[in-house]
Amino acid sequence: MKTRAAILWEPHTDWSVEDIELDPPKKGEVLVKLAASGLCHSDEHMVTGDMALPADIAELMGISQFPVIGGHEGAGVIQEVGEGVTDLAVGDHVVFSFIPSCGKCQSCRKGQSQLCDLGAFLLGGRQFTDQTARHHSKDGKDLGTMVALGTFAPYTVVSVDSCVKIDPEIPLEKAALVGCGVTTGWGSSVYAADVQPGETVVVYGVGGIGAAAVQGAALAGARDVVVIEPVEWKREKILELGATHAAASHEDGFLLVQQLTNGAMADKAILCVGTARGEHVAQLMSIIKKAGRGVVTSVSPMLDDDVKLNLFEFAMQRKELVGCIFGNANPQVDIPTLLALYKAGKLKLDELITTEYSLEDINQGYQDMRDGKNFRGLIRY
Repeated sequence: MKTRAAILWEPHTDWSVEDIELDPPKKGEVLVKLAASGLCHSDEHMVTGDMALPADIAELMGISQFPVIGGHEGAGVIQEVGEGVTDLAVGDHVVFSFIPSCGKCQSCRKGQSQLCDLGAFLLGGRQFTDQTARHHSKDGKDLGTMVALGTFAPYTVVSVDSCVKIDPEIPLEKAALVGCGVTTGWGSSVYAADVQPGETVVVYGVGGIGAAAVQGAALAGARDVVVIEPVEWKREKILELGATHAAASHEDGFLLVQQLTNGAMADKAILCVGTARGEHVAQLMSIIKKAGRGVVTSVSPMLDDDVKLNLFEFAMQRKELVGCIFGNANPQVDIPTLLALYKAGKLKLDELITTEYSLEDINQGYQDMRDGKNFRGLIRY
């Protein structure tokens, strides 16, 4: 079938909205008509090259990342199922999880499906079953899809392992956000940081992920949730989403946390800035108390390996530094749970969508993100 898609032909270029050809689903796959796609910062990392492998390494790994259809926060309705699909049917409402879960590998069997072995295939952007493409340019060139999803298109073909069936009463344009940003942020607080009632929590950066981390900390019972965010309107708005205090810089936040805790400092701190750098880790670890925990959720350039960390303080104060992917959540369990919280009025999703765009306006949407105008932009189909 013919459809439209936003394609990134190479890093450091704009998204190009073009006609494409989409093959029908094969074994273990479904065709989905999308209602919406979030404009997540992870797709911007493809544009900047932070998530682009150097050509020689990509060739060595047998990966062809570009051209790629972007987008990985999506929700829609199944239109067609491929051979052997029994757990999903035409008409089912689904959210895509950017982390697939096969249910069979060691990680999935241990309840750590955010580390599913299928994640090894995500950068290649091809179908898990046979490593071939279902998406093709108008001149017949194979197209990859962002983490094997490609939600910057109103129709896409994906593996059933990337689909989570949801309550059909949930608005699909809100449900799309739970496929990445909301679950990642919420889980960063609830799982990775393990926020406990009465604790003081610091969140660095409040885009879509940071705003969800704030909500997760508040729902977990944190006494104080301190946001460090340079954009003024975000500092004001985040107070409506569960934050108790906001500061414009690390220095101001450090002094604020000192005052709130009588010098003990924060129990937990979560890094949710747009792009993580080595110096951010030093700030993160300096603001937590003895035996406190720092969580790195932000994406950093793939080849960065320079981290600033006072190792004496790290060891002698028994601090913890924890990595985090998808909030350390499990898609098939936590996506429905979060949508149930939304339905019950306990999780705010509507308020996270700052601006809606058409697919043709995708480059404007990302410029607005760079300019600090959105918590989360949304493409509505």
